[in-house]
Amino acid sequence: MSDAAGPEWPIDSGIFPIANSITHGARSTANQVLAGIDLTNKCILVTGCNSGIGFETMNALVANGARVVGLARSFVHAKNACDKAGLCATPVACDLADLDSVAAAANTIRDLRTPLDAIITNAGIANPSTLRTRYGIELQFLVNHIGHFSLVNQLIDLVRNSTGRIVMVSSSASVVHAPPEGIMFDNLDGDRFYAPMTFYGQSKLAVALYAKELSRRLHGRGIAVNSLHPGATRGTGLRRSLGTPLRVLLSTMHLFMKSASQGAATQALLAASPQVTGITGEYWSDCQIAKGNPLLNDTNLAKRLWKVSAQIVAANNASQANSTPATA
Repeated sequence: MSDAAGPEWPIDSGIFPIANSITHGARSTANQVLAGIDLTNKCILVTGCNSGIGFETMNALVANGARVVGLARSFVHAKNACDKAGLCATPVACDLADLDSVAAAANTIRDLRTPLDAIITNAGIANPSTLRTRYGIELQFLVNHIGHFSLVNQLIDLVRNSTGRIVMVSSSASVVHAPPEGIMFDNLDGDRFYAPMTFYGQSKLAVALYAKELSRRLHGRGIAVNSLHPGATRGTGLRRSLGTPLRVLLSTMHLFMKSASQGAATQALLAASPQVTGITGEYWSDCQIAKGNPLLNDTNLAKRLWKVSAQIVAANNASQANSTPATA
């Protein structure tokens, strides 16, 4: 498993102009979108901080004065990355495939007693060639969606009212490769069939649907929640999860893909730029609002996904409680 956001496949971005005319685009870097922005006294959490666009996002935020809480699958990975970023980066271990690890990470972050100005859910895995499950859930859905769902929901009260932001890294695969019904609630374990790309698209659509529903639920607190496609980006580290044909394809596409810093630009913009203040519930690509999967407008689907996701997390919590020895 990698801690970086996944390989992305280019699509028609469907970009349309917005009121404040954001000046950044496909070739902008994280440093460029944050240029001149003083993030002193801001605290921003980034998952998958140890490589690819997660590391570039953290690095750009720290360079502009932010304190970053950097999460990676192991403490060693998180610490190595945070040490490279600077003294204002705090490492935390968080294995998104392990809901107990997610809960422990949430407790560690709460113990920092620091309000969060933004959360960036950047980590992910893509296209394991063989079916892998945990908690009866296919691994991509578990890591890319359920793990982040659990983490964010446990930290949501730390996010500042009125100015807080939550940024969720989705993918163009949520449009191109998700199943027609959006979420295969009757096949979350992959038992009926397993197609790696379809399940990756499903997991990334779940990320964007969660962002939509969370945006609605946090409207009263004034917290902005957006999802994004970072663009076809080299250096994410996820090609290790791919089969040989896809690795060959990505090698061929390498020269046409974004750098990691360019891939980090949209999430850095959404997390910290005043240019996007007040914008919530949107799907973004190349630093602009874009057309996502039409199913993002299906509020019933988003609500059902929330309910099922909460049940998955609650079932693990109940299992843990039942396995804890009683004390006198």
